Amino acid sequence: MADWMTLIPALVALVVVLWKKEVIVALLLSLFSAELLLLLKSGHNVVEASTLGGLNVLESIVLVMTDAGNARLLLFALLVGALMAFMRYSGGVSALVNLLIRKGIAKNARQTRLLTFFTGVAIFIESNLSVLTAGILSRGLFDKFKLSRAELAYIIDSTSAPICILILLNGWGAYILGLLGTYQLAENPISILVQTIPLNFYPLFTLALVLFTIVTGRHFGPMLLANQQLQLGSNSNFTPEIDIPASKTRYMLLPLLTMIVSMVGFMYWTGNGDLSAGSGSKSVLYSTTLACLVAYLLLAWDKHFNHQQLVDIGYKGMSELLGLVTILLLAMALGASLKTLGTGTYISGLVANSMPLFLIPAAIFLAGALISFTTGTSWGTFAILIPIGMPLVIDLNLPPALILAAILGGGVFGDHCSPISDTTAVSAVAAGCDLLDHVKTQLPYALFCAVLSFIAYLLMGWWMI
Repeated sequence: MADWMTLIPALVALVVVLWKKEVIVALLLSLFSAELLLLLKSGHNVVEASTLGGLNVLESIVLVMTDAGNARLLLFALLVGALMAFMRYSGGVSALVNLLIRKGIAKNARQTRLLTFFTGVAIFIESNLSVLTAGILSRGLFDKFKLSRAELAYIIDSTSAPICILILLNGWGAYILGLLGTYQLAENPISILVQTIPLNFYPLFTLALVLFTIVTGRHFGPMLLANQQLQLGSNSNFTPEIDIPASKTRYMLLPLLTMIVSMVGFMYWTGNGDLSAGSGSKSVLYSTTLACLVAYLLLAWDKHFNHQQLVDIGYKGMSELLGLVTILLLAMALGASLKTLGTGTYISGLVANSMPLFLIPAAIFLAGALISFTTGTSWGTFAILIPIGMPLVIDLNLPPALILAAILGGGVFGDHCSPISDTTAVSAVAAGCDLLDHVKTQLPYALFCAVLSFIAYLLMGWWMI
């Protein structure tokens, strides 16, 4: 089997999504093609591979759920639905919206966007916590001022992974230091990591562009159309948060604060006293579960709802997210199959051939962007490209911070905008936005920042190498 054929599953997913506008079908066909290629690669003929391919798709989905981290993420996604339903149906969201407007914290559309932006930026401990907190806090406000959920998803997605990769006092930093620790570099890995911050152009450009759109209120492409449709009342593919009469702000604030504070505590606990070494998947599941429990007890204690009503509300909230949980499950299975198939390794090999040294940072950024977009994982991209980039640094005496920044920025690109990225899916969940709408409206902004970053790495490569 030719190496270029490892790109077929990713191409199938993109073509079907663009053609049929159906993500689940696209992921299933892409997963089937990946399993088909794996069977052909292992020596089966076409007839055998076609017969076994469908069964292998089921087995690959089952295999995803045998991984504890994946199972936690899927369960967490369902619990988020229950938590948001408790907040919404209790009237807590409406009450908090009224309070924020009354206090002048979010009295217009621009202030609402800025509140969302700074909430996302302030929570750099874990990307899922960032999007959840900013999304849950702002959904009702976006409804109040007739702002599209697609714009909310764009803001929270663009302030989660980008800020986590810049302020590396979190699991991201610990993971990257672990990958760097095996190489005999001239400088301390921590020093190199700090030096990447001003050179990590993609997240810097992304944050700057989000802030620009917030301050100016200017949008273009599908995002502009989504906002115009909402203003005309023709975009109603979500449940408004403020249709429920206002009750008490504590019905939203206490569960939300419980989730934030306990997330930090669980990160500290699972890291045995080291916040950056904590388990993100465990902490986000535990904190969301605790927040659900607080919301349930609060509403039951106040006799706002009885037990059966709360159970029904919780299940209703979960059911609203079943589609996105299915997409997340299939995306995880596809990512695992593409890793086994070697898609990322093939793409990275395209840039490993001889080229002028000053082109290497830009080429590595491009490879990282392609790997992360087609596989939906930033950490997987780091795991592929750091073992390629660091030996180049040592053998060719390249600036380590520049090469590492190109790898990190390329990895974040896909994590930020790939339709099969878990962060993209969780951002859509937190914003209450259709996943395909989120990807379609955000992609032009992400591509613009990626082009600027590519040019920046060309210039920095010419200047520094």
